[in-house]
Formats: sequence, C-alpha cells, structure tokens
Amino acid sequence: MQRIIVSVTNDLVTDQRVHKVCSTLVQMKYDVILIGRKLPNSLPLTRNYRTIRMNLIFKKKVWFYAEYNMRLFIKLLFLKKDILLSNDLDTLLPNFLISKLLGKKLVYDSHELFTEIGELIDRPRVQKAWLTIEKFIFPKLKNVYTVNRSIADIYSNKYGVDVNIIRNIAPKLQHKSVDISLANEIKGDKKMLILQGSGINIDRGAEEAVKMMKYLENTILYIIGSGDVFEDLKRLTKSLQLEEKVVIKGKLPYLELMEYTKIADLGLSLDKATNLNYEFSLPNKVFDYIQAETPLLVSNRKEVANLVKENNIGWVIDDVEPKKLAEKIKQIVANTKEYATYKQNLKKASEKYTWESEQSKLVELFKNLK
Repeated sequence: MQRIIVSVTNDLVTDQRVHKVCSTLVQMKYDVILIGRKLPNSLPLTRNYRTIRMNLIFKKKVWFYAEYNMRLFIKLLFLKKDILLSNDLDTLLPNFLISKLLGKKLVYDSHELFTEIGELIDRPRVQKAWLTIEKFIFPKLKNVYTVNRSIADIYSNKYGVDVNIIRNIAPKLQHKSVDISLANEIKGDKKMLILQGSGINIDRGAEEAVKMMKYLENTILYIIGSGDVFEDLKRLTKSLQLEEKVVIKGKLPYLELMEYTKIADLGLSLDKATNLNYEFSLPNKVFDYIQAETPLLVSNRKEVANLVKENNIGWVIDDVEPKKLAEKIKQIVANTKEYATYKQNLKKASEKYTWESEQSKLVELFKNLK
C-alpha cells in the first residue's frame, strides 16, 4: 500500500477540504498521514487515517512559519512515504526539497492565491519572500490543482504549468430536516443570519455584519468559526451593545456547524475587493450554505457572484456598508415569493454541487501522477 503524507499549517479539525481529500485517498486504498498543528483550544480529532498534530513554540507570523517548515522537513525526511501532498504555499518548500532529495512524487493543492491574501498586502517584504519561494518552485511542479478556474488560469499563465481544478465542494448532507427544538432555542420567531467558517479574517465583511445589526430588528446574527478578527468582533459587539443580537461562537465540529447553518434564514459571504485572493476566492461556506439549502447574500466577488447568479440561489450586493446591508436584508425578508424561489432552487443546487461528484477529478489526478 502506497503512503501519502499530507501537510497543512492549520488546525486539522476545521479544514474540511483537506479532510475530504484525505478521505477520498483512503477510499483509493492509500495509507494516509495528515500533518498539521495543534493549538491550546484545538478540538479533539477522530479520523479514519493517521494524524500528527505538532505543538509549536511560536504561534504567529515569521517565527511560526520558520519553526513549522523546519519541523515539517524533519518529519518528512524520516517518515516512510511514497507521495507528498502539500497544501498551500506555506508547506510547499519542505515538501519540494524532500521530493527532490529522495525522488518522491509531489502534488500541490493551492487553496487560494496565497501571495495575494489580505494579511500580506500591507507587508511587502514578507509578501516578496513568499513570492520568491513560489517563483522558484511552481514552474517545476508537475501535479497541481486549485479551487476554481480564475485561480487556475492565473497560475497557468504566470508559470506555464497545467493546473487542474478541484472545487472545495461540501459533501452531500444526508439529513436536511431542521432540528425544531434547536431552532426554537436559537431564534424563536426571529430571522437568523449566519456567517461561518475557519477563515473569518480581515476584510471579509464580518465587522460590517456586526455593525449592520444596529439597523435590524427581530433578527439575530450568528458568527461561527475562527479567524484573525474573532476577538475584535467580540469587542465590537460589546462596544455597540449588540450582545442580544449577535452571537459569536468558536469552532464547531462540521456536522454540528451544519445544524446551525440549516436553521439560518440567510447565509452571508461578504468578502471585500481589497485583494486578488478575495476577488477570485470561492469559500467553503458558500457550498455549506448550498448543502444546507440556506439562501445566500454575497458580495460581488467574481467566482462567488457567478455561482449565485448562475444557480439563482440568492442575492449579490455591491457594497457591504452596514446600512446598505441592513436595507438589503429588509428587502429580502419582505419579498417572500423571491425567497421561496431561491429556496426551491437550492434543492437542485445541493444535488448538483457535492464532493461525491467532484472527487472523481481527484481520483483521476492521483491515478495519473507525473
């Protein structure tokens, strides 16, 4: 049995893309080891493949990446392996070096336009360092895939490499019925909005969503997950005295998260046009909303807006300014006929967009590694 070592820098519990990939590889009869990190607040992890969670001394920025990459290199050097699967640019260097040193096949899964993420835009020296690594390695890669056509075209045009597309689609949700007791406990007769995900970071519209609640009545907003601005959101909610309208919860196991998502009346994705990564991203939560059959309100970012418009499953807004968001939501609530149409269309979309269908592309790629 061939062994694949999969590496990622984040907490393994909430990374659904990596878990879906690992589960598919297990179905293909690979021996899978997933390497990531462990945080003080990490949830317990039970998977049908082996996991290694590293406790790191450094938690943030340059020193974290230096420590992680050095320790990952050592682990990759001594663990038995046949294939290496690197997730995102922050794990690519040690994987590439080991693949060359030991003659192992390397697969690269680029979840995003890493060098264009919001956290790097205002840090040109750090951005340049990552870009240097990318320019050195990417043209040499033979097995690459990413999350959508826009990002694939950017990488292909830039580095002359064929880039496959495997979208980050949610697995088919088997039980769509809403837990009535949970719904009554959480929202009662109020409308419920949800913004969820493990990447609730700067410029993703979370602050505007909180401020929006000043202008909405009989409505509750749930923000569930993690990210760079999570503590800021808690302080903002308190300073605006919105504790009765805004509930902020940390990371939840996926199926528990989906129980909240099913109950919600509207799923939010509000990325701003501050960087190319957000412009071309197609966040996990969008497909979670589709599987939960929860209509969407999204900002006008290319890939997300196209998905919503093509399937007629929600609304696209050009400006995420809090008052304008609130006015849009009032219009949505008032137009019950349009809402019902989108709700019905989501039944078709939830059958169309499933990991069970999308994974065939991953299977094909691994059957034909170069």
